[in-house]
Amino acid sequence: MQNNVKITFCGGTGSVTGANFLLEIDGKKILIDCGLTQGNKIADDTNWDPFIYDAKTIDILFITHAHIDHLGRVPKLIHEGFVGKIYSTVPTKSLALPMLEDTAGILSKNTELKLDEVYSAENIKTSLSLWQGFDYHENLQITPELEVSFYNAGHILGSAMILFVYKGKKILFTGDLGNSPSPLLPDTEKVPNVDYLIMESVYGDRNHESRDERRKFLEEVIEDNYKRKGTLIIPTFSLERSQELLFELNSLVEGNRIPVMPIFLDSPLAIRLTEVFKKHKDYFNEQAQKAMSSDKYLFNFPGLRHTLKSEESKMIRSVPNPKIVIAGSGMSTGGRVVHHERHYLPDPNNTLLLAGYQSVGTPGRLIQEGLKTIRITGEEVEVRAHIVNIFGYSGHKDSNGLLNFVEDMQETLKKVFVVMGEPKSSMFLVQKLRDNLAIDAVAPEQGSSVELDF
Repeated sequence: MQNNVKITFCGGTGSVTGANFLLEIDGKKILIDCGLTQGNKIADDTNWDPFIYDAKTIDILFITHAHIDHLGRVPKLIHEGFVGKIYSTVPTKSLALPMLEDTAGILSKNTELKLDEVYSAENIKTSLSLWQGFDYHENLQITPELEVSFYNAGHILGSAMILFVYKGKKILFTGDLGNSPSPLLPDTEKVPNVDYLIMESVYGDRNHESRDERRKFLEEVIEDNYKRKGTLIIPTFSLERSQELLFELNSLVEGNRIPVMPIFLDSPLAIRLTEVFKKHKDYFNEQAQKAMSSDKYLFNFPGLRHTLKSEESKMIRSVPNPKIVIAGSGMSTGGRVVHHERHYLPDPNNTLLLAGYQSVGTPGRLIQEGLKTIRITGEEVEVRAHIVNIFGYSGHKDSNGLLNFVEDMQETLKKVFVVMGEPKSSMFLVQKLRDNLAIDAVAPEQGSSVELDF
């Protein structure tokens, strides 16, 4: 049998971020995702090294979803000569512009690397002009023998697994897989009869609390902070986690499960993205659609205040405790949350709630690991506040969820490539798949290639 399909793992191996995979199939060069590597700083030099492929030769770029570690290097791809097509779901295209523009605002401050030339308004505009949005399950005929479609990954609004069907065999790239059931989104879809699987492993070695447990825990954290008359800081990702938390808080406030207090959404990007969410209600699960049809104030409940301007953000300090502040970024690498952390972390009456994944080397990870002094915006800040973790609000499937996802397709799977995870998470999942399902699973190295039998 002829080897005529090749996958190169250009990014997203040995790391949770920086997804970038090259599929060479039926004479086409196709990229799946083109994301930023996010660690200590978003302007990490590795993001601006040349691609290991010639951008001019790429025919199509598929984007699984709108998180910046999956689409953040699209302007760089344009800068290096890409003139092909960009395909994603409709909501992902809607979310892409605010995500890219926000990143451009952050990167423009880095004069040393001259990133404003790479991340220019013109390159972002060109990206969107090449971009087409599609519905889930809409078939794209790339060549006479190659067909592609999107399946719902349940991770964030519009997130997709990308299924390539070639000569009757199936290759599935999962992107990020959602932590179903979600308060907002449908569950991750099942994809039958897959032959080759390229899957994420962010939580390959850990499990989450259940949905009921995480809501109960959130309620307890809020009540505990209220009794101490403290400030509860929640660093959160502007896309999806912010909206999911607002949905949960709406339920807790209107159900009188928590006391009414000021709750600040202190993230201009999250506020902007929430408006995009409202335009794509039909992509939510039935429960969320029903709630939104009967409650026009779903993202604007009693006590919630949107602080769009920086002056409004600074005024939060003058508001008496207890209060809650939801601010980006989710790993405390930048954004408004770092100013709140600098101000509130030294006080033992306050609480920092970590509700999302914290990458290695990020301030959020250092705090999570128990560091008692941390450097924030050039200052040494003592960490005396209560530090609380809720893993159940992660947008990623846990270890058992990932195993169950693969189990549904184990009869046909020839090989699983485990990517997008720290090495210990990826290797743990590889071993789990081998031991539990007797599946040929590997964790490929960065830059490595593999040829598939067709």
